[in-house]
Amino acid sequence: MDAFQGILKFVLNQKTVIGYSFMALLTVGSERLFSLVAFKCPCSTENVVYGLVFLFAPAWVLLILGFFVNNRSWRLFTGCCVNPRKIFPRGHSCRFFYVFGQITLSSLVAPMMWLSVALLNGTFYECAMSGTKSSSLLRLICEGKPKECWEELYKVSCGKTSMTPTDNEELKLSLQAQSQILGWCLICSASFFSLLTICYARCRSKVSYLQLSFWKMYTQKEKEQLENTFEDYANKLSERNLKCFFENKRPGVFPMPTFAAWEAASELHSFNQSQQHYSTLHRVVEDGLELSPEDEETTMVLMDTAHNG
Repeated sequence: MDAFQGILKFVLNQKTVIGYSFMALLTVGSERLFSLVAFKCPCSTENVVYGLVFLFAPAWVLLILGFFVNNRSWRLFTGCCVNPRKIFPRGHSCRFFYVFGQITLSSLVAPMMWLSVALLNGTFYECAMSGTKSSSLLRLICEGKPKECWEELYKVSCGKTSMTPTDNEELKLSLQAQSQILGWCLICSASFFSLLTICYARCRSKVSYLQLSFWKMYTQKEKEQLENTFEDYANKLSERNLKCFFENKRPGVFPMPTFAAWEAASELHSFNQSQQHYSTLHRVVEDGLELSPEDEETTMVLMDTAHNG
């Protein structure tokens, strides 16, 4: 039992690494599936468009999905049209760009994995580059190759050129080598940029390493208990309402946060050294709900909108 708990604790502590590893395996599998099943290079003047679409379209879709599944995206933008001050609070106007940058960086992980795997495989790049009409690129690819290379490069992927099979294979290997070089350059650049970003964030940290570890643990525990509390209160409220409906009687008082409290607890958290609050909910509970005139006006607008809806 102790061994099982130890393994479970290790898995929970390394869930980020495990998650990224699973994402990498899923990306490799998806890329191979696309290459074998869906991808068929047309070997025509459409090579460039076809190859680039297969290279970049899945990356774009993964980027959009990254924004969709990131809860911070919705926390940042929910209600911003009604109250622009939610994303541009007074005195913290740059906060939006900082948070949006964090969301974007985390959403870029999957697209970068896709591009890296696709470039290392080389199939999409080979098709796209074989259809190029750029004289400089043709000179780079066909230098030292037979003259047919200049006219029939787009047929290389299908092996239908009038060149010898050896020359055709050499061209394919050359294009795949270029793709793999770009893939490794992308991996190295992304890794170095990630290291610089993390180092910069840690150097600018307002808290110590131990306090940051505690902060992360607290945030995780609060998230888990918040979801459980939501479910518990939702069950109790729905049970009370259904019971009153079928028994045809007036409901009793059910304790719930005020509208303004929901708004305050939904704000993005900003750490303040003078007040050690580890989340927005922590700040609201410790300090209570004190609305400024601007916040009161916003709350009235939001309540009017809810009533009219």
